[in-house]
Amino acid sequence: MECLGRLAALFAQRRRQLAEGVGLTDQQWQVFEEVQREHFMPSLFAARRDSTPAAVSKILRQLVDKGLIVAEVAEHDARQRNYVVTASGQEIIRELRRQRERAIEEVWMQFESEDLHGFVEFASTLGARLEAIALPTIDASATDG
Repeated sequence: MECLGRLAALFAQRRRQLAEGVGLTDQQWQVFEEVQREHFMPSLFAARRDSTPAAVSKILRQLVDKGLIVAEVAEHDARQRNYVVTASGQEIIRELRRQRERAIEEVWMQFESEDLHGFVEFASTLGARLEAIALPTIDASATDG
């Protein structure tokens, strides 16, 4: 199992390096990726990441300060904000995609297709088993009565 820890650490390290290469932290990149999705809601993102809305708001302000996104008042509810990626932000996105594609070519595409297929199959099975034991279970005694 040491090899899984090593892979996880290397993926995290590479992600940090890619983020730093375009002037972002890993956390900023995570939020930046989410902002690009339709119907982004900071509070839901915070809950999914086991973070606080205040922490996500701070990162959003950092991205606004860097000129990568702008916050607009939502048309339907003035209490909400819509976040839009700027032209500078689009360039960062393009650079991150180029770097990812380069990594895929240099690392993943060097494997034989049957090796990749076996890895994907193993990782999918492992993920499903981990999800099965990680999901919250309902205490049967709590539902009685």
